[in-house]
Amino acid sequence: MAMQPTDDDVGAATEQGQARFDELIAADSRIEPRDWMPDGYRKTLVRQISQHAHSEIIGMQPEANWISRAPSLKRKAILMAKVQDEAGHGLYLYSAAQTLGTPRDEMFQALVDGKARYSSIFNYPSLTWADMGAIGWLVDGAAICNQVPLCRASYGPYGRAMVRICKEESFHQRQGFEILLELMRGTEAQQAMAQDAVNRWYAPSLMMFGPPDAESSNSQQSMLWNIKRFSNDELRQRFVDMLVPQAEALGVRLPDDALRWNDERGHYDYGDLDWHEFQEVLAGRGPCNVQRLAHRRDAFEGGEWVREAASAYARKQAAAASASASATVAA
Repeated sequence: MAMQPTDDDVGAATEQGQARFDELIAADSRIEPRDWMPDGYRKTLVRQISQHAHSEIIGMQPEANWISRAPSLKRKAILMAKVQDEAGHGLYLYSAAQTLGTPRDEMFQALVDGKARYSSIFNYPSLTWADMGAIGWLVDGAAICNQVPLCRASYGPYGRAMVRICKEESFHQRQGFEILLELMRGTEAQQAMAQDAVNRWYAPSLMMFGPPDAESSNSQQSMLWNIKRFSNDELRQRFVDMLVPQAEALGVRLPDDALRWNDERGHYDYGDLDWHEFQEVLAGRGPCNVQRLAHRRDAFEGGEWVREAASAYARKQAAAASASASATVAA
């Protein structure tokens, strides 16, 4: 009869696992799913990766809204491909989160029940075709600044998923830039439409990096565990520094009167952001929070028959394969 491990045995295993975990983090190495990890590390990863996955899935909605209204067949095909990419990113990330022991159905349910957060940026409306350019240039640009360092995240499945995601997001950002450039080379009405979209998406895109470092409850610990590599404010500054020359190339004005180069810091200064608005959107009181979740909930519930059919087919295929294997052995 097998002996049950004692409290001393469990304590020794935990101590040994913690020592190995600390060693891997100190060496800037990777933690893999079968490795021992602290509960806090696991919970932080599930929260961050699942929120990232939810953001990709919800983020399909503002752009899918324009697929049927794209100005040409070429634009329609490109936008459809981009929305499909975002769905794929969500699946990569849900798969990475599942390796931490949280079922995908549980993550989906938390989203549709309104218990899980996703990026606040996707609770704003896409009012014109120019928004497809602003989302690509600003929102995907901010995503790239935030996500490229995540390719080196200490948790292996997350870092590896981010490599492919970042390659595709980079293409999306260039696509958005090209849409705005085309509009800025067009009529006065098209130029005004492009500028209006930039005006509306600029501040929310800066808030995508999260609250200021002094108010961020999770950022510091994530950096200590090498999940994140830079703080929210550091990433936001990188993004602003990147945007200014690109805005000049486009011919658009960034809607920030405080934006100016600071020789002493070697960076651009920028104005204060409306963090009250940010908190309101996170709390579910943004322009499109209710609409976005209702659409996701309807899609989840309406697709139940597809999931049931796929599961039934998988069971049938498995039973057929098992029967075939048994027949081969018997012969």
